[in-house]
Amino acid sequence: MHPALVLAIAVFVGCVIVGALVRWLEEGDDRRFRRLAALAAALALGVVVLGAYVRLSDAGLGCPDWPGCYGHPTPAHASEHIAAAEQDAPFGPVSMAKAWKEMAHRYLAASLGLLILALAIGAWRKRLQAPARARLALLLLGVVLLQGAFGAWTVTLLLRPAIVTGHLIGGMTTLALLGCLALLPPGRRAAPRLLPEPRGLRSVRAAATLALGALAVQIMLGGWVSTNHAALACPDLPLCQRALVPPMNFGDAFHLMRPLGMAADGEPLPFAALTAIHWTHRMFALVATVAIARCMLRAYFAPGLRWLALGLGSALLAQLALGISNVHYGLPLAVAVAHNAGAATLLLVLVAIRMRAGRAVRSVVEEVTPCKPASPSHVSPPACASTGH
Repeated sequence: MHPALVLAIAVFVGCVIVGALVRWLEEGDDRRFRRLAALAAALALGVVVLGAYVRLSDAGLGCPDWPGCYGHPTPAHASEHIAAAEQDAPFGPVSMAKAWKEMAHRYLAASLGLLILALAIGAWRKRLQAPARARLALLLLGVVLLQGAFGAWTVTLLLRPAIVTGHLIGGMTTLALLGCLALLPPGRRAAPRLLPEPRGLRSVRAAATLALGALAVQIMLGGWVSTNHAALACPDLPLCQRALVPPMNFGDAFHLMRPLGMAADGEPLPFAALTAIHWTHRMFALVATVAIARCMLRAYFAPGLRWLALGLGSALLAQLALGISNVHYGLPLAVAVAHNAGAATLLLVLVAIRMRAGRAVRSVVEEVTPCKPASPSHVSPPACASTGH
């Protein structure tokens, strides 16, 4: 079958799926939207983990073009091209196994894109009832379109570290926005704020926001370590090359526009630059750990957030153990992939705490509502129905 015909069939099937999902959303209530957003978030988590597996198994160029594989819809159709490339470079980036890994990631990402498109259309059609949800869904759609561009650039620009790291950031951003959509309260919230926010919940929101910021920086640094192959630049713990501050080259380490493995001047990237990348990621892990632990403690003593706090603490301990294991055991593939999954899990739990703390604040505020005046001529301030706070 001609590749153009296969592409046309795939586009048609995708349009049918999106249309059916939009119709299903319109015929139901807000619970359907949240369920579909939760399903998309679970799928996004799978895409992030599979993307980490593709990157860490050096399969990112298993199909060196985009969106197909040597212009074909599947590696099976491109078997002659793959066999020729593998014969020319037996230890190169192209093989049938690597091609299937890369294309599986693309297929899963395309499926996620269909769900997000359906969510965006469904949210836009109900934008008057839920304007905040519509805005968030459109922002998510924009991120996904940019993410698709990064996916193409990752291949066509031969795995430049800045592009691959940007692709990782886009995937994590997509995951976080889907988590927000799944937890966003339905409809408009027109109740007036008659009480100040409860102090405990307000501190949880601030701590979660700070922890999310620290985690975002740590994820970017982790992506930079992975894309520059610097995970083993510090092979010992807790020191790095038996020194607290080993020889490092920060100028080449964080130059964004250089090719993979090359310095800004075109020379091979010095080992001191790899050391600087790894050491920075390791040092900022301490900052992120403190911020996340602080959020966990605040959430643990806040009403309705104890189980999420325990989940956050468990995810943090597991992530620290995985990071240490990566160094101690020499970066096993399964542990490295699990480390990426751990970062995504921490992100989702922090988003859930941030969103649920905000929802708890609104629910507490809405318990106190103004009473209706006895008559239109009554101009004195109404008494509140609830005064037990």
